[in-house]
Amino acid sequence: MKLKMLELSGFKSFAKKTTLLFTTPITAIVGPNGSGKSNIAEAFRFVLGEQSIKSMRGKRTEDLIWNGSPELGRSNRAGVKLVFDNRKRLLNLDFDEAQLERVIYRDASSEYALNGTQVRLRDIVEVL
Repeated sequence: MKLKMLELSGFKSFAKKTTLLFTTPITAIVGPNGSGKSNIAEAFRFVLGEQSIKSMRGKRTEDLIWNGSPELGRSNRAGVKLVFDNRKRLLNLDFDEAQLERVIYRDASSEYALNGTQVRLRDIVEVL
């Protein structure tokens, strides 16, 4: 199983849709202080089902959603999507690609999706 892509949209400091492609065997996330490196790490935990907002350096669900800037208004949702190459069927899915997605809204509601189909957190945990 190989990680192919991470997509962030409205998650913490990532106001606009940002896609990270993992095309080489070794990938490193580097940058200056305040560039969002920790937010990328937290995005992985978030999409995999982390329930503790505190462990993602927040107090409320809203703290995980882009809160706006003078140039760009605040988001009403935050989404993170992970895409895995599943051609070797290491995940118990009959798809060559496995897409795990989580979206949260300002009203604290949350949705999980597996290859575009809405599922429960329990289903994500079972697949992993």
